[in-house]
Amino acid sequence: MSRYELDHVRHDAVHCLAPGLFKALKRGERRSSKLDVAYEYGQQGHRVEFSGPEPLGADDLRVLQGLVALAGLEGKVLSPSPKSTVGVTLRQMLEPRWDAAGDNAVVVQCSYRRLAKEIGYSRVDCSKPIKACIERLWKVSIIVQLGEQRRGFRLLADYRSNEQPQGVHVALNPLLANAVLGTDRHVRISMEEVRAIKSETTRLLHQRLCAWINAGSTRKVQLMTLCGYLFSTEGNPAAVRKRLARVRQALNELNTLGWQVNEYVKGRVEIRRPPNNSHKVPF
Repeated sequence: MSRYELDHVRHDAVHCLAPGLFKALKRGERRSSKLDVAYEYGQQGHRVEFSGPEPLGADDLRVLQGLVALAGLEGKVLSPSPKSTVGVTLRQMLEPRWDAAGDNAVVVQCSYRRLAKEIGYSRVDCSKPIKACIERLWKVSIIVQLGEQRRGFRLLADYRSNEQPQGVHVALNPLLANAVLGTDRHVRISMEEVRAIKSETTRLLHQRLCAWINAGSTRKVQLMTLCGYLFSTEGNPAAVRKRLARVRQALNELNTLGWQVNEYVKGRVEIRRPPNNSHKVPF
């Protein structure tokens, strides 16, 4: 049996592509700023808004990837009219509004230890940072506008019962549920690569590039564009140079994971994503 159960995550494209939803955070930024992200996508009039009391970083991204991956492996559909007490509680905590009241969600349950192992934590017995990430994610509200249709809900709902004090029991919002169930566009991300990534900058860039480049395909992009994915504020020349250096370091780490990155002109790179299951990532 493999050491790990999760091979990949089928993630929602909007959660992966929304600029600034997950970003590189400065020291103390969670105390001084809030999450306020709007992203227009697809057809005209399609817009999603994310808001919360704290910005989200690479640690939150990593935990959410693990939860979505676990939901794909063994998640259970949470219908608009759940029969169990736990289902009713999770549904209420997800706070579906307007047209979202009739959407399905997906429930995932596991131990903190298992989640930590599957996302590559070195200290699998320390649940405190994972709890903190789940609580930050729970505080995020989402409004989706599709023409005249409006849907609102929390990013996820977190439930803990007295019988399971050490467990994770969460409901994923309808956007994530549709990706997990394959009923909407989704992004396939290798959990083998997720576990091998060391740098927070690489982790943020990796998810964005997985949503932008199909497996086995190549795309070209400016390094400054990649900086814009990671850092939401403008910086002075010295700060920009440091950010470009971090992006180059992240691209170098992607090379070690089997990606191919070539800076063919100064400031512009060609990135090739490996085909699915094309290699084994070194740990």
